[in-house]
Amino acid sequence: TLAELLDGDGADALGSDAVHAYEAAEAARAQAASDAAEGTRRLEVARRQFAEYATARASEATAMAAKIATTIALAEGRPVVDDEIVERVSELGEAAEAARAEAAAMAATAMEGVVVPAIDDAEGAGAKGGGVETTTTTTTTAAAAAADLGAEKDDEAEEPMETDAAVAGALGARAGAANATVDAGETDFTERAKFIPLRLDNDERKMLRLLEAALHVSEYTDKVDVMTFRSKTQRITKQLREICAIMCGLVVATDYRAGQALVADKDFAANASFFQAAFEIGRRHKVMNPEKMRSEYGKMIYLLQDSQTSDVQELLQFKLVKPMRTAHALLAEKGGLALLKDPLMHTATAEIMHEGKPRAVVQRDIKAKEKARDALSRRYATSELSGEEILGVLYSVSDNNAYLRFNRDPVDKMITHLREYFDPKTPEPGFSLGITVGMGGARLSHNHERQYAYVMQSLMLWREVSNDMFKLWYLAESDLLREGSYYQLTNTGQGLNRVQGAPATGKAIHGVLARCQKKLGSWVGSSVVHLGDHNVPNALMFIDKYAQVPRILNPVALVVSNVDELCEDAGLRAYVDATFGGAEACKKHILADFFRHAFDGSGADNFFDAGSCIDGRLTSAWNWCSKIEKKAYYPVFKLAGFSGFDGGDFRS
Repeated sequence: TLAELLDGDGADALGSDAVHAYEAAEAARAQAASDAAEGTRRLEVARRQFAEYATARASEATAMAAKIATTIALAEGRPVVDDEIVERVSELGEAAEAARAEAAAMAATAMEGVVVPAIDDAEGAGAKGGGVETTTTTTTTAAAAAADLGAEKDDEAEEPMETDAAVAGALGARAGAANATVDAGETDFTERAKFIPLRLDNDERKMLRLLEAALHVSEYTDKVDVMTFRSKTQRITKQLREICAIMCGLVVATDYRAGQALVADKDFAANASFFQAAFEIGRRHKVMNPEKMRSEYGKMIYLLQDSQTSDVQELLQFKLVKPMRTAHALLAEKGGLALLKDPLMHTATAEIMHEGKPRAVVQRDIKAKEKARDALSRRYATSELSGEEILGVLYSVSDNNAYLRFNRDPVDKMITHLREYFDPKTPEPGFSLGITVGMGGARLSHNHERQYAYVMQSLMLWREVSNDMFKLWYLAESDLLREGSYYQLTNTGQGLNRVQGAPATGKAIHGVLARCQKKLGSWVGSSVVHLGDHNVPNALMFIDKYAQVPRILNPVALVVSNVDELCEDAGLRAYVDATFGGAEACKKHILADFFRHAFDGSGADNFFDAGSCIDGRLTSAWNWCSKIEKKAYYPVFKLAGFSGFDGGDFRS
């Protein structure tokens, strides 16, 4: 029983000493199985990348054949044409068609047996709380994917001119909305509200402080995620002891007498609702505030993940996990969903943007927002849904808009800088975005035009991920905490990590990728998404990785915007003029280097861990951040108030 396990002195509870002889062999077997599985995953990734490369070459051959056919048609209409030239051009057309067929066949062969993720138009419609929509299966083939597959491949072959023009045209439509907090399609809040956590009230904040304190002193992962356990029973016992120790601490700190009884009787099920509420509050707070609970959240999620296994639940006899409280769930429970479709919702929850506005205008916007909130709380208040609860929903949606402002808007600013300072076709002398393998640490070779498209599509992808981060986070937790799920503790090359598949998150991110590809009309580089392998072991690592995007981009955007202000000082202007040739040239030096080497495929020793895949783009950006101190413009960063990419603040 649970009490016997917790009261055991270690001999019986932790397993027989006879198992000790198999400890080393079991650890070696587990690692070998993990390595074999990783080898299989790598082979599948390589086959997908090769298929993308072959498909890209087939597309180029098709475009070439079309141009040749057009040339032949023009020649046949002329009165005097050399028959030998026509014959040679026809042979080129046949060769192009043969190359297309061969490349298509190679792509089909490479994809035999490879599982292509299904793309859900709703990005995870099967999740709890989300509506079920039509699911379609689409093969996400990038138009120029495997041109970046390896350093040995010549990557300078340009895409057909109309491809890059289509990219520029698709992106041009977004220029006017670059700094908007809410997109035009976001006026109906019904879908968004399904993934927006409710803001914590005062009582919940007290519980949050207690939970954070308990997790802060806990060493759960240090004691549980180790390879020295002699048996499965020993590991489960350790998990239960650590989980119950945290729960006892929570109860004792809240109610001493109840905690005293719990320690004596070990009846944790009697306090099930208390534990579920405490952990749900912590999860909700973290989603709303990604910069908080940096270490505590990981411990909590892994603790809850272990509590969902059948062996632990059988002994605990209750669940520690309950669905996250969202704005949509509260309104659905109390019959107030009509609120989300009210036209006043936008005014009541919009961010007040003060930049470039007189104080009177800002004050007027604030008053309009307050009036809209009051009107909505009166209009939809019922005997079941109070005005305070309606205001809580409005504040929660406002928090989501604030999140988008500080996490999505830096991406919009960098997209604006890319469009403003660089021409997509013709590079300015000294500021070409072209990169070459081996130069400056680059692992890809792109000319200026191709690199421009590669950077733009990467930023667009990051923007869409930031825009859907609450939804992705919701789905990531559903993958991590699904009942009966298992993971494999594996040495991934970066220490022991829990490797676990994430089907809901994977389907959602492939939906985001497909949406980006549809908007852009083409794709440069690989479209492989690493999730559940040694690169991105589980959904928690995936969320943590993309939560770093604003940490990378915001400091760069702030420095670029502060250069003109710095140059108001005569001494600093003299330094900038002498070193860079002026304020505008300084901005271009910073942006050109960032757009070149934060997107050059660097950051790892092979093309499975970095390169041009979806996650490798972010790896390259982090690699650029690690070398910022060596840049010639680093003094400008320091003068602008830069203190680091890990959440450092800028001077006001």
